Order: sequence, then C-alpha cells, then structure tokens
Amino acid sequence: MRIADLRATTVTVPLEAPLRHANGCHWGRFVRTIVEVETNDGKIGLGEMGGGGESAEAVFRGLRTDLIGHDPARIEELRFLVSNPTASLYNNRTQVMAAIEFACLDLLGQSWGVPVSEILGGRLRDRVPFASYCFFRYGDPKTGAGEVRTIDQVVANARALKAKYGFTTHKVKAGVFHPDYELEVYHAVAHEFPKDRVRFDPNAVWSTEDAIRFGQAIEGLNNDYLEDPVFGLNGMRRTREKVRVPLATNTVVVNFEQLAANALDTAVDVILLDTTFWGGIRPCVKVAGVCETFQLGVAVHSSGELGIQLSTMLHLGAVIPNLSFAADAHYHHLTDDIIEGGLMKYEGGSIAVPTGPGLGVTLDREKLRQYAELYRELGNYPYDRDPLRPGWAALVPNDRWADPNDGRWPEMKR
Repeated sequence: MRIADLRATTVTVPLEAPLRHANGCHWGRFVRTIVEVETNDGKIGLGEMGGGGESAEAVFRGLRTDLIGHDPARIEELRFLVSNPTASLYNNRTQVMAAIEFACLDLLGQSWGVPVSEILGGRLRDRVPFASYCFFRYGDPKTGAGEVRTIDQVVANARALKAKYGFTTHKVKAGVFHPDYELEVYHAVAHEFPKDRVRFDPNAVWSTEDAIRFGQAIEGLNNDYLEDPVFGLNGMRRTREKVRVPLATNTVVVNFEQLAANALDTAVDVILLDTTFWGGIRPCVKVAGVCETFQLGVAVHSSGELGIQLSTMLHLGAVIPNLSFAADAHYHHLTDDIIEGGLMKYEGGSIAVPTGPGLGVTLDREKLRQYAELYRELGNYPYDRDPLRPGWAALVPNDRWADPNDGRWPEMKR
C-alpha cells in the first residue's frame, strides 16, 4: 500500500451561537480543513486540521509530491519528512503532520480491519466521558436567542447541557469579563451542581496576582483544576506555590522540551493532550506515558473539532490508562457535522469510541460539498477579534475586559 494522492478541503460548519473567549470569538461557526490521503488500492484515510483557506490547502498541495509513493505505515519517517523539528522552526508544520497522521492511522486500521485504538495498544474503555463546555455566548445574529452573558444565563445554560447530554463535569470558559465577575459566575455554577466536578479556564490572560487571588477564592469548590490562569511556566509555578487547586495547561506545555522542563520543576499538574497541537495521536500517547511516570494528570483537550478529530480524541481517550479527568469538546455547540450519520451522540455525558476499522468515521460527501461551498461564500473569520469590540485585542496580562452589562449581539453572516 502506497500513498497515491493527497487532497485538502476547507469547510465551515455553523455553531448554535457565537462563542466568546478571552482572546476574541468564534464568529458563529468553525473553519476546518478536511484532509484525504488516498492509496494506490483505493482506500481513503481522513484527517482534520483547524483553520483553512487557500494558505492551508496550499501547504497540503505542496506536500503532495513528497508524500506520493510513501508507505502510510511508516509514520515516523513521514514525521521527519513533514515536520522535522529544526525545519519546523521555519514552517511550523506540527498541525499539518497531525492531520496526515490521523489519515495514515485511518488507512492502517482499514487495511488491518481494526479500530485505531487497537493499533495504539488496545482500548481500556469503550466510552470517553466529557465535560460540558460553558461559554459566554453572543445571541443569535438574527434573533438574539441563545445569549449567555449574565450569571443566571450561565447557570441556565449549564443546567440545559446537563439535562440534554448528561454531563457531570462542567467547564466554564472565561477570561472575557473582569475576574471578580467571573468568580461570581464560577461559584454559581459550582453551587448549582454540588455533586458534580467543575473546572475553569480564562485562557492565560490573567496576571499572576489575579490568578493567585482567584485560585485561593475557589479552593473550597469541587474543582478538577484551574486551567491556564496565566501564560508561561514561571507564572504557573508562582501561582501553584500559593494555590491549593491543581493547575492544567494546553498552552505552556505543548511539546516534549516543555514537558521535560515541567517534569523537572513542576509548574503544571495536569497536561491537556490535544491531538492536533501535539502533532498526532501517537505523540499524545507518548506524553501520557511520561505523565504516568511522573504522576502528572492528563485529560483530552479540544481545539474546535468536527467528527474526524473527535474520533481521534475518542481513540486517544480509550487507550491511555491515566485519563484522570473528563475530556473537553466544543462538539455539542455544533449544529451539524461532515461525517455520515451526522453528529455523534452523547449518552450519560460520554461518547462511544468508534468500533469500525480505522478512525471509524466516513465522510458525508454531500455535507462536505455543502460546507465547502459555505466556506467559499463566507471565508475566514478572525479568531482573535471580537465582532463588537473593533480595534480591541487582549493584553497579556489583560485589563481590557468586556462589559457584562452590554447586551448587544453582533450582526454577521452564518
């Protein structure tokens, strides 16, 4: 079996509402690049990467000549071909490699008739639990419906997510409003579900002093962890010295050199494994092994997935023994998917690990065409900008907070 072709298609899939975060906003949709690696015997392996457009598609087109003729089983050789660590200082292809690795593992599973989880050592669990992902949200651009801004709206949204999907862990995505306001929000969510676990993520925009003050104020809650309160290992280490809540990250430990630095002088207690940011599923399994050795927690991170990447997250969550916490997913904010059968189903706050060969998902060609056309119509959106705050950008540490009394919603195409 040899690689015969490589194709990349950018799609945009609508969300229920625009999702606000510390550095900007998801403008009512996700933009993703769908990768197809075809072999000389007609099999097609699937990959997915965040973002897209002509620049992303051009990267994959540029790799096509290099990859044709390669054995998709020789993933380590492909890793150095695509994302050689010194060459990647100039081309930053880690996320590109992840999409290609997903597709190669998918091809191997199809060829051998087994799920990817069996290639990775065999599943330890058949379902992966997930946390609710409670964002502040702008109202629907047309009707204003679905707004999540006030404390009562945040609690009502979390309550609705629990009722619909069965979540018993709740993540509050924050860093949008002043930390004092968000502290009230977090306490309200924790007190609404006293038997459930909670976690908080301000996306690394606080000062260390604010992080310490906030962390000390939540020590009595049923916390999983405080995620990325500050940016940088030293700021995390200073916070950890003074706060009795585990700290987690997906921003300051995202490669093996940073993982080694954290193991030798711990700043972060929980490493959040993102199959895209780390360059594939296999590197995440390696990271989990290091964390098992050093008794660090791990969880599966979300970077705004459609069904292909969600499948990689499920196979990862199935095989790592030290999955200490429920996984994150933006998935329940989507209105549709590009895989056959539509959106995967939550039951009891968890999703079943696919059992079909490879990743266990298949492209819905009509949906791919539909959402590729929608992307051509709408184009990209600036992830790090807020549609109602022109000229704004978050400082690090930030002091430019949104106003929780501002009930406007933006007009935008969807």
